[in-house]
Amino acid sequence: MTRKTILAVSLLLLIFSTSYAKEREGEVTFEVNIEAPENSKDVRVWLPYPLSDNEQTISNIKVEGNFTRSDVYNQKQFPTDKALYAEWTKPTKTRFITLTFKVKAMERIRKDFPSKESQIPAEIKEYLKGSKFIPTDGRIKEIALDITKGKDNIIEKAEAVYDWVIENTFRDPNVQGCGIGSVERMLAEKGGKCADISGVFVALANAAGVPAREIWGLRLGKKQVEDMTAGHHCWAEFYLPGYGWIPVDPADVRKAMLVEKLELNNEKTKKYRDYYFGAVDEYRIVLSRGAKGYNLNPPQKSGAIPYGFMYPYAEIDGKPVEWLAGQKELKYKITFKSE
Repeated sequence: MTRKTILAVSLLLLIFSTSYAKEREGEVTFEVNIEAPENSKDVRVWLPYPLSDNEQTISNIKVEGNFTRSDVYNQKQFPTDKALYAEWTKPTKTRFITLTFKVKAMERIRKDFPSKESQIPAEIKEYLKGSKFIPTDGRIKEIALDITKGKDNIIEKAEAVYDWVIENTFRDPNVQGCGIGSVERMLAEKGGKCADISGVFVALANAAGVPAREIWGLRLGKKQVEDMTAGHHCWAEFYLPGYGWIPVDPADVRKAMLVEKLELNNEKTKKYRDYYFGAVDEYRIVLSRGAKGYNLNPPQKSGAIPYGFMYPYAEIDGKPVEWLAGQKELKYKITFKSE
């Protein structure tokens, strides 16, 4: 075999052995209508405003509506988030706003972990702190320490927590929306949706000394044109010093098990478990990275949102509009059209 032939064969092997991230591209449209009394002079709405990052590109953003004014605001509590805000301060029969943007989403793969771990940066240690919605003490601390007993580094601890969550929770299709993410309820009842399961992962990871956070997003359609109104999704990330944030999605493992009727020891379940530790598919975009107990900017009048910022949020005359009550006053539709 000549040197030229060897070079050609080597090049072909390199091409076929390289793993390329998959992509999904299209246009997303949020259509929001607020049914408030015609004479109301204080009607406000906040929409998650997606931003570009290494795995998603947001472009061609358009905002339309009959609002009195609107603007895009940085979220003070979580600087990586933005919100599209609109208000109606004059009586009117209808109140609507539409947000349209182009998106190119990539599969997020972070699996080339370094052999050594460095110290957790000071700014990342903030993610280890517990809260009303993500407690890290008491029974949760006990469970976390038991799960990670004998584990010496962050990767081992994160994987142990990930495995425990998959093996000790299940997806409950009767729970509304993405769930409310109550960690105590989930640990007691075991069943919930993505915000519940991801919340348990984050709480246990933090209690074990692993910086982690919930990611609030939206699933992109797989058809040419698709209604994505029910496509909100929550997963998680943990931080590996010297490497960065790593995606994990134990909730999608449990969803696949439910949909495909898989047991824990099934070979297909193992593939899902292996994949979703360090990767998430291309059919999703990040809307925000804030935690539960979200305080918006401009400030809402009714107190912190008990979930992450991924659903449209509205207030009428200072009172919050129920976000999962069949869209009685806050009506919205999210549509995807592929490129």
